[in-house]
Amino acid sequence: MFQITYGEMVAAVTLAWVTFRGYRACRNKKVDWHREWQLLTLYVCIVVIARIVYFPWHHVDGKIAPLVFDASKVFPLWLNPVPFVHMFDVYDGWKTNLFGNIAMFVPVGIFLPMCFKKLDNIRKTVLAGFCCSLFIEISQLPFFDRLTDADDLILNTLGALIGAGIYFGIAGFIKTKKSNA
Repeated sequence: MFQITYGEMVAAVTLAWVTFRGYRACRNKKVDWHREWQLLTLYVCIVVIARIVYFPWHHVDGKIAPLVFDASKVFPLWLNPVPFVHMFDVYDGWKTNLFGNIAMFVPVGIFLPMCFKKLDNIRKTVLAGFCCSLFIEISQLPFFDRLTDADDLILNTLGALIGAGIYFGIAGFIKTKKSNA
């Protein structure tokens, strides 16, 4: 059995992030602070989404419960590959699950095209959001207390679509304002 706390995960992600960004700054022999602030928004998305999708909601002794990997409990996989089977089931927290999965990825749809210029349209941004969500769902497979769910993939992608719509809507409005000025 292996477990990692949220604090340990944040420390590992932060160390990797700072190391990589430091390497890029040394390699480029300069720091583009505007770019670093943009990427920091993406870092915050990663850390918040990791908290939501990998760590149990219940607290143990007032702390976030750790993510536990137990090889003896991996199989059978806790997997729902069929879309819409449980999406609208009424249970405690179903609204949080439904709207939370959408809301969690709205910032992804906003910040991905802000940080990566190749994501220059809604379709590319939504595809990137889908791939991020797919990575999350697949990476949850070995954890016995995490559910890999097709509905989450759909809802997260919808959130990325909404975020991309907001981003490109505002960008288009600004571009129109500038061209009319």
